[in-house]
Amino acid sequence: MPGTLYLIPNTLGSTDAVPGALSHIIPEQVQAITAQLDYFVAENAKTARGFLKLIAIGHPLARPLQEIEIAELNVNTPAQALQGLLEPLLAGRDAGLVSEAGVPAVADPGADLVRLAHQHGIPVRPLVGPSSLLLAVMASGLNGQSFAFNGYLPTDAVQRSKRIKELEARSRTEKQTQLLIETPYRNGAMLEALVGACQPGTLICVATDLSLPSETIRTQNGARWKAQLASGKAPDFHKKPTVFLLLAQG
Repeated sequence: MPGTLYLIPNTLGSTDAVPGALSHIIPEQVQAITAQLDYFVAENAKTARGFLKLIAIGHPLARPLQEIEIAELNVNTPAQALQGLLEPLLAGRDAGLVSEAGVPAVADPGADLVRLAHQHGIPVRPLVGPSSLLLAVMASGLNGQSFAFNGYLPTDAVQRSKRIKELEARSRTEKQTQLLIETPYRNGAMLEALVGACQPGTLICVATDLSLPSETIRTQNGARWKAQLASGKAPDFHKKPTVFLLLAQG
């Protein structure tokens, strides 16, 4: 009988290694399940070990950290390697899939492994934890009944502007909130592109460092963002994980 693949949420940013540090982010039951596992698949083994160190503060690990097996799965992992990552589960061993931040398999390379697990009849159990995308939708005040995540936009300025206008048109037609992310050091360029391409009345939300003490969330129309940027008052979001949302009006 195969083991269970647990989808384990990670924090959305750095967390102090003190007792109770995870209590408001990762439920105790999720921490307890994580502590019982000795095989993990993660985007980055070093980051995963850091997460397990936080878990260990309140929940003793099943084995010493150096003895816990962590296999890496990232954008550079070839498709033919996925089968090998599942072999321990097919042999009856439980495993945890851990993202670099937030929930696994959403804007995350783990989705391919989950699909393959289903094909092999491996039970998949998603665990509760923070998702920057859902937190951003919740806090934006934009349409939470219909929304779409579009990932990264083209880095070329012309292509990026074209794509933003396409998403704005879709938002207007379908009354649908559009979600975007960007490499943190390009957050400023992304906001400027949104302001430049969108209509003045389109609502734009910038949600930064969600669930962290430095969290900031602001929704206003394109005209107000344009005035704010013109006055030199850009959000404090340089090199900070940020979700961008837009909803066309009218």
